[in-house]
Formats: sequence, structure tokens, C-alpha cells
Amino acid sequence: MRSLRHFDLNLLLVFETLMRERHVTRAAEKLHLSQPALSHALKRLREALDDPLLVRTEQGLQPTPRAMALLPVVQQALASLQAGLAPPASFEPATSTRRFTLATTDYFEEVMYPAFLSQLLGYAPGISFSIELITPEVLSEALEQRQVDMVVGLDSQSSLPSGVLQTPWMHEELVCLAAQQNPHVGDALALEEFARQPHVELADISGLLPSRIESCLAQHGLSRRVISKNLNYIAAARVVALTDAIITLPRQMAERFVAMLPVRMVAPPEELPALAMTLIQHSLYANAPENVWLYNELTAFAKSASR
Repeated sequence: MRSLRHFDLNLLLVFETLMRERHVTRAAEKLHLSQPALSHALKRLREALDDPLLVRTEQGLQPTPRAMALLPVVQQALASLQAGLAPPASFEPATSTRRFTLATTDYFEEVMYPAFLSQLLGYAPGISFSIELITPEVLSEALEQRQVDMVVGLDSQSSLPSGVLQTPWMHEELVCLAAQQNPHVGDALALEEFARQPHVELADISGLLPSRIESCLAQHGLSRRVISKNLNYIAAARVVALTDAIITLPRQMAERFVAMLPVRMVAPPEELPALAMTLIQHSLYANAPENVWLYNELTAFAKSASR
């Protein structure tokens, strides 16, 4: 045999089966081949290896010394291939001590994450999580280097680098918050009224909400004035409580602030789209058992939370 490149590796299965069975008909049955097809494969083996390999004797087919020497090498190679081609070991949440790193929005961390973690710890007590902010570096580098396992809650309109997979995750209604004593805002806002109000905005590096709001206003030839950009929701809500400004945010977050602060919910303009949150992971690791498990858990949680 001149080179492995010129050798049909399928013939190794034929060789190993023939050596085991030492009978052409039985070997053909094991390999689901016809007898003529197996005889042809044996002929090719003999030509490639320049050895008869199996010789017919009074005791039936018997291997040559070359065949006997080759057999353990072929068996080891086939066993290694079988092990390498086998599906990866399944992820066992009940016994795993894996630490997952999620890059998330404030909304997911505040509203969703505590219940999500509590639910998982009921049947995966050894797992743990680290929460990070969503940054451009997370999307361009950390996902690919597996420093972050998944990005949770980013808006579907966000642009992403190549190799990153984004799938729909959860929709959430947007509402406005205004101070209880704000005299300029009633129970609902038309789009032009909405644009005239002073606004508080979350300085969210992921662009979760501002891009959607600005795009919607621009489509109708409108713009708004943002009087305060805040780093977190609670500070932004407190600004709203003490001024005549409004803020637009997901309903479940707004409900928390209504219970905590002198603010009230206001119906937003009908033109504002719902918040379309996504799950993002890198395609390099999307089929890893632990990533599949985490993705399925987050998907199931979103479905139960939206009922």
C-alpha cells in the first residue's frame, strides 16, 4: 500500500469482520452486504496489502501471519474511531458543579433571574452562575472564547458579529412610568404627547430599549428630549418619581416600581413595539450538552413566565 490516501478506510471494517467470522457469507450478513460485494472487497484488500490475508484450508478460512499482525492494529483504530464519533456525554444537572456565566440586561437580572435560579437549584443543586453586563466585547470576543456562555435578553434588533447565533426568547409589553402627581400625563399617551414629554433613559450599552423608541419616533418624524440617562432602573425610576419626566420600560419592571415608589403606570403609544428579547450564544458551543441544557431551561422558563 503506497499511502493511506489511496486506501479505502471502509475496507478496515470488512477486514475486521472477516477476521472475526472467517466466513464470507456470515461476514457479508454482518455488514449488510451481498456475498459478491464482500468478495470484491476482500479482493481489493488483498491487492492493497499485497497479501492473501485469508487462505482457504481444510479447517476453513485461516488468516496469514500478516493478517494476524494487522488485526490488533485495525481493531484499536476502529475502537478509537468509534469512541471519537460517539455522541458527547450528556449533561447531568443533578450532579454537575458547572458555573455558567450569563451576560444579561438589568431587566432579566432583576425580574427573571431570581426565580430562574431558584427553580434550577431544585434539581441542579451544584450549579452556579455569574452575571455580567452585556458589552460589545462580550458579543465580539467573550462568547467566542467561552468566557460567557450565553447572552440573555438582548433586543432582537441588535447587530451581531459573525459566528453568533441569536434566537427569539421572550416578548414583553412596554409601559411608561410617571410620577403620581405629574400633571402633564394622564392614563395613556398618544405618540405626539409621548414625544413632547421629558424622558429618562437607561444608559444601556446593549441598546435594549432606546434604539426601538428612537426608531419608532423617527418613522413618524418625531424625536424626544432625554433629560437624564441613568445606569440602573431604580435610579431612573426615582428620577421619574421626583420630576415631570417619564420612562419607558418593561411592564414587570414597572410593576415593581409602582409598589416601591410614588409612580404610576401609563399606557404607551400604540405605535411602540413590544420588547423582543433573545438568547445569544456562539455557534462553536451551541451543540455542547451543557449549552443545550441551559438553552432549553431558559426557553422553558420564558414560556412558563409568559402564561
